[in-house]
Amino acid sequence: MNSDIIIATATPPGEGAIGIVRLSGSGSADLFAPYFSGRDLRDAPARLAHFGVLRDKEGNDIDEVLITVYRAPASYTGEDAVEVSCHGSPYILQRILQLGGDAGARPAQPGEFSQRAFLNGKLDLSQAEAVADLIASRSAAAHRIALQQLRGGVGNEITELRQQLIDFASLIELELDFGEEDVEFADRGQLTELVHKIRRRIDALTTSFRLGNAIKEGVATVIAGRPNAGKSTLLNALLNEDRAIVSDIPGTTRDTIEESINVGGIGFRLIDTAGIRDATDTIEAMGVARTLQRVASSHLLVYVFDVVETDPATLTADLDRLYRDDLELVVVANKMDLNPYTKYTHYFGEAYEGRWTVPRERFIPMIARDKSNLGYLQSTLLDVVTEGRGGIDAQEVILSNARHYDALQRADQALERVDQGLRTGLSQDFIAMDIRQSLRDLGEITGEITTDDLLGNIFSNFCIGK
Repeated sequence: MNSDIIIATATPPGEGAIGIVRLSGSGSADLFAPYFSGRDLRDAPARLAHFGVLRDKEGNDIDEVLITVYRAPASYTGEDAVEVSCHGSPYILQRILQLGGDAGARPAQPGEFSQRAFLNGKLDLSQAEAVADLIASRSAAAHRIALQQLRGGVGNEITELRQQLIDFASLIELELDFGEEDVEFADRGQLTELVHKIRRRIDALTTSFRLGNAIKEGVATVIAGRPNAGKSTLLNALLNEDRAIVSDIPGTTRDTIEESINVGGIGFRLIDTAGIRDATDTIEAMGVARTLQRVASSHLLVYVFDVVETDPATLTADLDRLYRDDLELVVVANKMDLNPYTKYTHYFGEAYEGRWTVPRERFIPMIARDKSNLGYLQSTLLDVVTEGRGGIDAQEVILSNARHYDALQRADQALERVDQGLRTGLSQDFIAMDIRQSLRDLGEITGEITTDDLLGNIFSNFCIGK
């Protein structure tokens, strides 16, 4: 696979001040050497930018460029590599790509540069995936998680867990070689303790996935409530613009409206929905049905109610209808200027015994029209997502990749079988088999255990040029 030279643009399509073309493969510098008027690229010092004019095969000037040469293994891919910095004209970039193609390079596939970096040992698989996450990050928190993973956070954790297991697995395998002599090289008590320790760490990582995935994708936040409660007004206040139509006519919002905001470095996908009530026509009924669907798939529900029109029984009925165990809930008591004496206990007294609870700090009195208490709502949303931590610790390992989550769950299931086998005196043959399975599942995360299908699926989702 690495015998040929690949070429691609490393900058987005469109016009720009600077454009970059990347090449990777043995002899990359030699490829453009005959067409570059500056320093002879074949013996040019590595990791320095060399200025000159790049010409086509007929000797026509393409552009004044800076060419940086990288020598294997000191490059991103671990191979000889070249970066050509030119003016960001689509025409110029296309001519450079054509020149490379005519000289013998082939167009790179999506993610092929990172795939070569992985195959050449420059990155483990979790770090390679972090490259794509870093490029796609749209908030400070997503950026921090991706950067932490790129620096080996997840990979180091998995490598440490695997090594501890491998040490014991080798002793179990040794016992199999001496099966007829009935000897034990692995202390069963220490193995049980190790399994419990690894499972606790796996549990901590998988638990962090909910936060990490929400941050990576943007926290799905549904704004729901009865008609005319002020949902669209609240959306506009959070966005600081008139995005949704606001009127006194019940049922104005018929379909969901989705917009994104950034609060404290974390992205929220706000979804304004149709008011929950018995619909008066088919279109409104479809809107209400979509509201219920969006709530069912959301991470966070901001329920808005009118303190003048909504009684405790109605609020209770709505929240019982919408609530589920893994749904975070914030309740906004809107239009407080019309009923300023509304109290928390009026709606949530000790007598209520429902499936849901609303801590006092998540019950927020507001006047959405005037953006009154908006700052407190924003800080509450942030606290709900970060579980009161106020932010993401750059040193904390947080799982954000669904593939890693699935592999960890499978590894934990195999270790659970190991634990049961140790408690019941199961033969070391079966214990060894489950340990091998857990090692394989953990190895899939970093790429120590890979298949062509797995690599193809991962790197096909990368952008071309990376």
